Amino acid sequence: MVTVVRRNRVLRLAGAATAAMTVLTVAGCSAGGGEEATGGDVTIEFAQWWEPELPDGEFRALIDQFEEENPGITVDLVSGPYASTKEQLFAGAASGTMPDVVGLDGAWVNDFASQGVIADLSALMEEYDYDDSELASQIQVDGSTYMIPVVNFVYPMFTNDALLADAGVTAPPTTRSEFADAAAKVSALGGDVSGWVLPLSLEAPNGVQNDVMSWVWASGGSMLDDGQPDLTNDDVTSAIEYIGGLWDDGVIASGSFTMKEQDKVEEFSNGRVGMMIDSLAHINLIRESNPDLTFSISEIPAEDGYEGERGIPYASWGIGVAENSEHKEAAFKLVSFLMSQESNSTLSTMAKAFPGNSTSVPDFVNDDELFQTAFDIYQAGYPANEFTGLPVAEDLMRQLGEQLQAAFDGQQSIEEALKKAQESWTAEF
Repeated sequence: MVTVVRRNRVLRLAGAATAAMTVLTVAGCSAGGGEEATGGDVTIEFAQWWEPELPDGEFRALIDQFEEENPGITVDLVSGPYASTKEQLFAGAASGTMPDVVGLDGAWVNDFASQGVIADLSALMEEYDYDDSELASQIQVDGSTYMIPVVNFVYPMFTNDALLADAGVTAPPTTRSEFADAAAKVSALGGDVSGWVLPLSLEAPNGVQNDVMSWVWASGGSMLDDGQPDLTNDDVTSAIEYIGGLWDDGVIASGSFTMKEQDKVEEFSNGRVGMMIDSLAHINLIRESNPDLTFSISEIPAEDGYEGERGIPYASWGIGVAENSEHKEAAFKLVSFLMSQESNSTLSTMAKAFPGNSTSVPDFVNDDELFQTAFDIYQAGYPANEFTGLPVAEDLMRQLGEQLQAAFDGQQSIEEALKKAQESWTAEF
């Protein structure tokens, strides 16, 4: 069983209001990620996709600080794009040559833990007398931690202020009925403008997670029941039928079946859609792509009449230690360093993300109105991503995506789509 252990459930940060690969060559990775040098010095490898996504040189500078504070440990950063890092890690898992420290996506954790290729961090925390009280969350499999979220990227709703104003919409919608009305009015502007954008590519199926299931979580619903698939419940059915209604009304941008997340961001950046659900990490990308675009962020609309806490989708840069590492103590020292209050504040500020250390404060929270709004949304609700830690999580997204495409294309009903997805998911658990 997979569990996400959260401190204070909402991943509270410090101070309530004011705080806020080219494929990498696997053959070159030794089982220990480095060789013992004379005098006990060690080199550990850290494979991740983070460095290319951060400002040039800043992540290396943070690692240099770790090396200064830990004489005798050298960190070899193995950096590449997300997809290439994933390829390398899965190949390393199969061959027993994983780098010592690994950046992890929550969707990979169950598979790696089940294969025994990532270390039990609960055991390492106990062995090295680590106090985990400041960790905002931990990803566990069968009661043991295998991944620690280092920083968290939330997915609020983005709205194009000019398009909404032109359509006579005076404020971002907060309920499903308001959203449907706003989407219809924006679409009625004509041309190539649409009310909402929904990426449903099966090649990169995370749109099912971020853009579909987010409607369930925003109203406090769940796609699971006691850790098992529950796709036919009233909450999921209601959300999917709602999206199906938007599809039938023609307010969703064309090309959904092949659209990926980066395509969605491009459509919004170019002013062709009024609303999208997207990562906070893309705020600066949108600003750079179109400096003249004025946009806001807000909560994902909830079911009409819902007054409870709203779940907000999130994705994490997680971290773990390879089971095959010969330098687990040095590897865990790096994990501890990145999760410390000061280092985690620095890293979350670099990444424009919320910290994994519950006492860390990212500088940007008080420097930028949009990020402050996102932080307020984050604190008011709770992080929700039920795919984290599930077995073959990406395949689960793809299986549901296939059924949704068939339903939206008129080949089957929503009820039939959810029933078939429920059956295929159950077979995977």
